[in-house]
Amino acid sequence: MPKKIRELISELEKAGFINRGGKGSHRNFVHRVILKSVVISGKAGDDAKKYQERAVEAAINEVKK
Repeated sequence: MPKKIRELISELEKAGFINRGGKGSHRNFVHRVILKSVVISGKAGDDAKKYQERAVEAAINEVKK
């Protein structure tokens, strides 16, 4: 069962990412430790795509290193 967009956002915020805003349904999350940003698109109640889940997981793992 796919996660919801709101769950991905919550995981990013718990890991220290900050929402820089975005255009439309896109949100750009940045972290002071890593240079690359994570873009999440979709409404909060939508199901997350697999590539979004993998991107969030990879970014959080990169911060933990």
